Amino acid sequence: MKAPSRTGTVSFGDASLSVWEEPGRPLIHGDGWEQAFKHDVFARIVQTLNRLGWSCVLSPIDECKVKAYGGNVERRGRERRRFCTKGDLKADLSLSGRHIEFQMFQSINCPTRPDYEGRYESSKEACMSYLQRLEMEHTRRRIRDYLCNVFDGYSFQLAKISSPNPDPLAYFNGIWGGSDRFDRDPSGWPSERALGSWSRTDQDGVRLEHGSIRYTRDSKGRLRRGRVYGGINGMWMLVYGPGRNDYVHETASTYFAYVPGMPRKQVSAHRRQQRLQGELDKAVKAMNFERAAVLRDILHPKAVRHG
Repeated sequence: MKAPSRTGTVSFGDASLSVWEEPGRPLIHGDGWEQAFKHDVFARIVQTLNRLGWSCVLSPIDECKVKAYGGNVERRGRERRRFCTKGDLKADLSLSGRHIEFQMFQSINCPTRPDYEGRYESSKEACMSYLQRLEMEHTRRRIRDYLCNVFDGYSFQLAKISSPNPDPLAYFNGIWGGSDRFDRDPSGWPSERALGSWSRTDQDGVRLEHGSIRYTRDSKGRLRRGRVYGGINGMWMLVYGPGRNDYVHETASTYFAYVPGMPRKQVSAHRRQQRLQGELDKAVKAMNFERAAVLRDILHPKAVRHG
């Protein structure tokens, strides 16, 4: 039997799969669209999970609601939620409006959030063992492939790359809309020609190159060492660590080379004055005039004051 025509997107998250559809109009309870979404898509996901060896039952969370509110909640819970298990892997499958989410998790392999069996762990994939990640990836790819094959209007949406780690070039291309923008060198980064109209010299007057090691200071004056990439609009990205947030975007003139004996922490005069001015403004606003007077004297030690 041919599947009905539907249009939607499938995407992956942290150990999860999401399905989104755009009905093109506001959803009205009882108009049949959501019921068809459950019948055509949600039910097919449950069937695919069963074929892959998963067990799908009414969510334990919904069982509490059944006891409290009776049969209507039980019926709606069975239609909208499933608690799924396969070996050590567990998952919540839920439907809400135009969205279906399949979220996998586990509580065996040292999660930092063991409460609720690892449901609220912030990095579910990172906590999984190698075999668990293989099973997780196999499951969501099978569901994705099935939905995109059975519904002609379904497509897979690649996840937005939100960090230069572990691939700075992929992150750069994601920001600028792909690898076909700008003239590129053999490494894939913007070429000399593409960077020619923007400043690319650091504080020492040395030209920045993709992958060059440079230093900068954070808002507290601490040294940061990393590799620079990019250069479009004169902005260069410094990747200084392995974490998702271990990077900054700064102008070329912000970076410098390390000099032996350079202090590990040093606040520039400009940053120091900005901070003091901010503290002075706070003190005046709070009517703490004694503190304001001290800060004023630090900021303007040579000012002539008339009594």
